[in-house]
Amino acid sequence: MSVEHEFPKDFWWGAATSGPQSEGRFHKAHRSVFDYWFDTEPQAFFDGVGPNVASNFYNDYRHDIALMKKVGLNSVRTSIQWTRLIKDFETGETDPDGVRFYNDVIDEFLQQGIRPILNLHHFDLPIELYERYGGWTSKHVVDLFALFAKRCFELFGDRVKDWVTFNEPMVVVEGEYLYEFHYPKLVDGKKACQVLYNLNLASAKAIQAFRETDCPKLGGRIGIVLNLTPAYPRSDSPEDIAAAKFAEDYKNNSFLDPAVHGTFTKSLVDQLEKDGVLWTSTPEELKIIKNNTVDFLGINYYQPFRAKKRETPFDESRGWLPEKHFENYEMPGRRMNPYRGWEIYPKAIYDIAINVRDKLGNIPWYISENGMGVEGEEKYRNKDGFIEDDYRIDFIKEHLGWLHKAMQEGSNCFGYHLWTPIDCWSWSNAYKNRYGLIALDLVTQQKTIKKSGYWMHDVIANHGF
Repeated sequence: MSVEHEFPKDFWWGAATSGPQSEGRFHKAHRSVFDYWFDTEPQAFFDGVGPNVASNFYNDYRHDIALMKKVGLNSVRTSIQWTRLIKDFETGETDPDGVRFYNDVIDEFLQQGIRPILNLHHFDLPIELYERYGGWTSKHVVDLFALFAKRCFELFGDRVKDWVTFNEPMVVVEGEYLYEFHYPKLVDGKKACQVLYNLNLASAKAIQAFRETDCPKLGGRIGIVLNLTPAYPRSDSPEDIAAAKFAEDYKNNSFLDPAVHGTFTKSLVDQLEKDGVLWTSTPEELKIIKNNTVDFLGINYYQPFRAKKRETPFDESRGWLPEKHFENYEMPGRRMNPYRGWEIYPKAIYDIAINVRDKLGNIPWYISENGMGVEGEEKYRNKDGFIEDDYRIDFIKEHLGWLHKAMQEGSNCFGYHLWTPIDCWSWSNAYKNRYGLIALDLVTQQKTIKKSGYWMHDVIANHGF
């Protein structure tokens, strides 16, 4: 087969999932904020499906990892649940079953020839730490997270070489404190900005803990996974450009710049200070952020953001929101994924890659998530029983085409991970939209490779398509 888009031989071809979205709640020491939310408000979840069983990875991990191997994946990212691993949050005492489980999972990945990338936080804060301290508004919780991270490095750093502090920390800010799509569903711009700062500090403190262990000597490295929604202005008018600039600073640079450069974006700090919502920080904390930047970046890309200047007065009744400085612009003729309400714009993956090259020191990076969620995928199951998801293959091809172009132009990208290996539980959406290369039957828990999984196998075998 001739390969038009050829990728390096050591390229990471993989997929990403998370503990709370795949494992189920079996034998967990504690509840996360999502476990608690489901227990108290099950009707908030699509079809009333919660995280109790999820994709049953806790019981099925050997079989599931074998399926990932059959697809050809050479790397997989998942997460360690704070609520599963740690028995006592204050002392860092571990739960024996949690330690056993994650040791077994890591060993199974390695035995199957799959590189495990382990993330430490995937929206799954323990509910006790929210109830006791106010969750991520608390700097004590930041220190407890660093202790949890240290335990992970000590327990698993002999075999795991690639670590991630947070997945999509901006979603914690937006979902919990601005737009009410994650528990506790608050609208509090001042708290949101403090949480944004505290998450950056928590990431830096986890990196500091990592560098105090033997992990770096053993060839380990640590990064962060950020969801980037590049902000495009509606027009080249100064007002639209300024609106997009603030959106870019708040949504993307607020985590990118501290992670890579160790400093917060000056224009963002100045504006938040002017608005009266700037976080509280200390010189010591800022020094920790400055001295503990990432070794690599993971970038999740699904959709762009389009901004225009405010054309209607900002509603002050709910306090400060980022939208004080921009409005969302719906570009005429845009392509949409109707199931998610997200614009499909593959060229943004190229724009992100060039931005990493030119403005972030060409730091090593990879696409840590990209994918297409589709509702009612069962209707694409053919007579042989497998799902013909050609739309997913087309989506991946387009995005990989733009990524390949950016790599040809010198962007330092080392991998591409799809969301997700096996259809997984997705917060209040539960199993509404399916993303996997492998289908999950919720009733029987049977898992079958989709057409996209077989296609991906060939891409990996041929180092491209």
